[in-house]
Amino acid sequence: MSPKLYNSLTRRVEPLETIEPGKVRMYCCGVTVYDRCHLGHARCYIAWDVVRRYLMWRGYEVRYVQNFTDIDDKILNRAREEGSSMEEIAELYTQSYFEDMQRLNVLKADEYPRATHTIDGIKRLIHDLENKGFAYQSGGDVYYKVRQFSEYGKLSGRKFDEMQAGASGRVESEEMEAQKKQDPFDFALWKGAKPGEPTWDSPWGSGRPGWHIECSAMVRESLGETIDIHCGGADLIFPHHENEIAQSEAVTGKPLATYWLHNGFVTVNGEKMSKSLGNFTTIRDLLEKINDPMVVRLLVLMAHYRKPIDFTEEAISAANNGWNTIKEGLLFGDLYGDRLGWDVDKIEELSVGDNEAVGQFQGAMDDDFNTPGALAVLFELAKELRRDRNILIHGGKIETPGEVLQQKWRTLVSLIKVLGFIKPVQMSANLDVDDSKGSSEIELSDRDIESLIQQRLAARKAKNFAEGDRIRNELKDRGVTLIDRKDGTTIWHRN
Repeated sequence: MSPKLYNSLTRRVEPLETIEPGKVRMYCCGVTVYDRCHLGHARCYIAWDVVRRYLMWRGYEVRYVQNFTDIDDKILNRAREEGSSMEEIAELYTQSYFEDMQRLNVLKADEYPRATHTIDGIKRLIHDLENKGFAYQSGGDVYYKVRQFSEYGKLSGRKFDEMQAGASGRVESEEMEAQKKQDPFDFALWKGAKPGEPTWDSPWGSGRPGWHIECSAMVRESLGETIDIHCGGADLIFPHHENEIAQSEAVTGKPLATYWLHNGFVTVNGEKMSKSLGNFTTIRDLLEKINDPMVVRLLVLMAHYRKPIDFTEEAISAANNGWNTIKEGLLFGDLYGDRLGWDVDKIEELSVGDNEAVGQFQGAMDDDFNTPGALAVLFELAKELRRDRNILIHGGKIETPGEVLQQKWRTLVSLIKVLGFIKPVQMSANLDVDDSKGSSEIELSDRDIESLIQQRLAARKAKNFAEGDRIRNELKDRGVTLIDRKDGTTIWHRN
């Protein structure tokens, strides 16, 4: 059975049938690089990262392309504000994007085309549209004849009387631009040169591309005339993706994409995020507050990708608690594997159908990438491991057979990677560390802990209780709690 996904174009859930068997060509609309990435970007790129990872786990060869819009009114405005250039602003925030995505453990795309590197392809596409009667010149600009494309509106479901005229760019059209159009619904493919702006030569005079034509050209050059999956935020359905379809399909006569996927909106405390409301939050601001990027990733995946997400203190707290539960399960083998005779260094990646939990996980993800359902499977595994961990901490005997317990842990470790989480690592104090870190920041290995416990027992036998208390306090400061039992032995657990 192949995965099923909701297609925004057909408005129904459909089985994945790729153009080439076993291969997926996937394009994601990337950022306009004029500012730091915000919560909406985190939601978007984590969602598509998981889709990509899951399809790869299911055995598909995925070619994933994501663009950068590096020429745009917003970039030019920021450059003017900062006394900089378009190129410098674009490069600064492109690197900022990579830094943020690395912290969120978003895989790098196979290719990152940039609008300014695709100028020749953009001009070719505009020329083809002009030859086919879908484009016209006016006052140094080139516009797309929207009414000429009979299927315009098929993605958004909008009729002409429901559409906002003048959707040619990222800002409201000026009255002069509106006068150049043959129809208010037409949008710009090429914009004539303006003072102080970067320009490129073209058959229509010096100028720069419009926003929508960029992605049509980049998809065509990087992946071909028809791709399997085109994805992005729900805010791009109209006019951006609608215009992409109109541009590309008018030239090729073929579908631009078989499946269109869109992620839901993001709000902050129930309100749309905006600078004017004072609730605009960048990924960096959020990570300074939360500290662990995997909490952000979990918060995003706790909602289905098509559903809205509301970033609230309660939601963040729930994600933090959830990640702590998963971490306890993930660390079970590291903490107790040696005692139970496991070889924790050899973790083979599980595949489809390896056990019941894997089957449940796959069933959820095959159902339009239902990450809440997949996480429910992982939470159950983590809770079962935590329960047995608590029994071990207090010196009890676990009833779960060792091989069953080991399978649960290996399943959790393997499947959590499919969702892009980074497994926490136990660090040994014997490793080289940054001298700037205090000893309390370095996690002890099991062997180190056992050695300190033996030193404490020896000190107590010698009635050197001050030394014994010092060792107990040192371990406590480094996240280890000791429990002295009636039989004179001491057990321990990490906090």
